[in-house]
Amino acid sequence: MVHAYILIQTEVGKSSSVAKEIEQIPGVTQAEDVTGPYDVIVRAEAATVDDLGKMVMARVQSVDGITRTLTCPVVHF
Repeated sequence: MVHAYILIQTEVGKSSSVAKEIEQIPGVTQAEDVTGPYDVIVRAEAATVDDLGKMVMARVQSVDGITRTLTCPVVHF
């Protein structure tokens, strides 16, 4: 299982609605609107890195109000 944090920038005033919509996507375990350089931080999981990429590109990035995403896979050393 691959886990990742997805850092999201949104249009002004859209962070709450973006977080609520993303939280409904299968594979998303948590979505929080936050302050700082990013507006929403998402914790997600998928079976493979390819599946994670497909989820981000097909599902997350299609949510209305998102301007930019940065996906950070979790690594264990």
